Amino acid sequence: MTWRSRLRLISGLVVVLGIVAVLTLVFTQRQSQVASDSASIEAERFPIGIDYGGTVVERLVDEGDLVAQGDPLFVVLSTSLQADLADGLLKPETIAYAVTADGTITLTAAVAGTVRDVTTERGSFVQAGQVLATVDRAGSLFVTAEYELTSRDYGRIENGAEVTLLLPDDQRIAGTVTSVQVSTSEGIAQTVVLVHSDELSDGGHNGLMARGTPVTATLQLRNDGVLAGVSDGLFDFFRKIGV
Repeated sequence: MTWRSRLRLISGLVVVLGIVAVLTLVFTQRQSQVASDSASIEAERFPIGIDYGGTVVERLVDEGDLVAQGDPLFVVLSTSLQADLADGLLKPETIAYAVTADGTITLTAAVAGTVRDVTTERGSFVQAGQVLATVDRAGSLFVTAEYELTSRDYGRIENGAEVTLLLPDDQRIAGTVTSVQVSTSEGIAQTVVLVHSDELSDGGHNGLMARGTPVTATLQLRNDGVLAGVSDGLFDFFRKIGV
């Protein structure tokens, strides 16, 4: 064998080893990431309701309105409320409402935020315990993401783990895991992860940052070494074929 042939052989081996090393790193990297089965932006919700039946005299807000704490939302007239007020069974004013002697109650926003889920109109009758709307608290956006993981991969989730959130407009923002809940069935961990991000802002990205917006959440699992992905993949393959 000539020196030229030996150099070609050595060069070929180096190239093959390099390709194998790169593919191993890529495979391991992919094994340490998992995309959500479903995920959406959520917010802290405060229901606006009433413990008395009555008639809606005024609806002062619409879906999507921004309100400050204490802003009036609905005015309801209730005769049963008037009786309890006269008997001293009801405080005339709290952070959530204000009542007059004629049985009129003005429901107010307990927190600043955005009005959602309006269920009634002016002139409508509301029942005791009915929720008339909700207020999404300002600055409280987070993401709920669901994953279907093996028990081993569930054990690789860490609090504070990095999560990449993909918005419907293909923009990516960074987040971190703050809470993990799991229920296991037949060796599969049905995992719900709460993700917080400083880049989530009310109404951001042309209104996409709002409760209910679907996103894709790619979770970074703990990296157990360069060859961990390869060995885990082989182990899973052998387990599937019954070896």
